[in-house]
Amino acid sequence: MSILRPGSDAVRRFFEAPPGHFFLFGPRGTGKSSWLSARYRDALVLNLLLPGEARRLAARPESLADVLAGQAGVRDVVIDEVQRVPALLSVVHHLMESSPGPRFILTGSSARKLRAAGVDLLAGRAVVRRLHPFMAAELGARFDLAAALTTGLVPLVWSAADTADTLSAYIDLYVREEVQMEGLVRDVGAFARFLEAVSFSHSGLLNMSAVARECEVERKTVERYVELLEDLLLSVRVPVFARRAKRDLVAHSRFFLFDAGVFRALRPRGPLDRPQEIEGAALEGLVFQHLRSWCDYRGRGDTLHFWRTRHGLEVDFVLYGESTFAAVEVKNADRVRPEDLRGLRAFGEDYPEAVRILLHRGPRRERIAGVWCLPVEEALIALTPGRRLEEAWGSEG
Repeated sequence: MSILRPGSDAVRRFFEAPPGHFFLFGPRGTGKSSWLSARYRDALVLNLLLPGEARRLAARPESLADVLAGQAGVRDVVIDEVQRVPALLSVVHHLMESSPGPRFILTGSSARKLRAAGVDLLAGRAVVRRLHPFMAAELGARFDLAAALTTGLVPLVWSAADTADTLSAYIDLYVREEVQMEGLVRDVGAFARFLEAVSFSHSGLLNMSAVARECEVERKTVERYVELLEDLLLSVRVPVFARRAKRDLVAHSRFFLFDAGVFRALRPRGPLDRPQEIEGAALEGLVFQHLRSWCDYRGRGDTLHFWRTRHGLEVDFVLYGESTFAAVEVKNADRVRPEDLRGLRAFGEDYPEAVRILLHRGPRRERIAGVWCLPVEEALIALTPGRRLEEAWGSEG
């Protein structure tokens, strides 16, 4: 993978390609094209971000078969940003069902157009994979916690000489190219207000009615906008963990923007905003994006949740899978106070099988009342898809 910062070596990604046809989804700038060009050097590449390429294939999608007929012996075909010409998938589906041919790798930064066109993602003939921002362990010694909390880990931004300006331009690119030029919303001003308003929900419960009041639009409009963010892979809703629930739990999902830097760029700041509050939300978002990447890259069906009772007990993240059961709390503080462990203690009473972990900004690794308390920077660097969470963070660490 050729993600570079001036004067640095390439960053090796943890993402591993499946053996057959696959979709590779991820927000713009997460390095899909760079990873593919390094992994499939001899592939036939059709880049639909190029207007001429997109126009030609949109006019005659069936011409893809003619292109392949003229490329005898090609083993891999990459179609970049396939959502720009959804009709191509019918042709790709037909080619997959015909005589043995090349492997298709189809990238996208939005699933909206594919769903709108009634595309069924090739009826399961191609698996779906996702590429995320960098993980700390991919960067190793180059990982900078303070920078990650400020400008994030989107490869396009991280590798730029001026990360702050590039991050600002990245936000503008999505609003201008993906939203305004594609005609995804009628009122761009209302959508811009929504982006600011919904940034206050980052790492918290998503109350759509409250967001609607803040940006002066109807609740249904906010629902559409949230769905649009999810279609563009810019946000995720995390569900509450309710398996074998013994307590009364909240019903709302937790909301996260996909990258801590994107959150910081969207979040308005003023005299009434406490820096610790914004920094805390950024830290929780940074841990979220690492845990989400770990689940996806590991490929073992691990799922990500949170836990919160109606009486105020909470755990930031719960990871659950065949070989994973862990509760993770994140504190933006340099020491662990007894009250910081309340949620984890309650969760342990209900689920004694779970490993319980608290990540903090302090320097020491401790175990307090059965809870592993770890420095967050050390923990993120130790987190790799090849290691179980318990090996990296818990009782086997």
